[in-house]
Amino acid sequence: MRPFLPLVPLLVLLLVALAGCGALDPYERPGTWRPGRVNEANLQAMLADPAHRDRGVAADGTDGALAGAAIERLREGKPRPLPEITLGRQGGGSP
Repeated sequence: MRPFLPLVPLLVLLLVALAGCGALDPYERPGTWRPGRVNEANLQAMLADPAHRDRGVAADGTDGALAGAAIERLREGKPRPLPEITLGRQGGGSP
């Protein structure tokens, strides 16, 4: 019976591989839920007015001028530089 002992791991591996051959992708099995245009349906359910999807809505108390000016500068190739940020000591010890 010892001549078959080295074949045991190979047989176990073969059985495990064959057991999984029926459905490689669990979403492809019959009867499994499949996402289809779910994001769009969810977005439409969350919108108060369907027209907001096309043109958006400004926040309360704003007219969008600040954001519009930033976009215009970006389109014209004249964005403002980001402010420089200096970090303190990184050692974590006492000064």
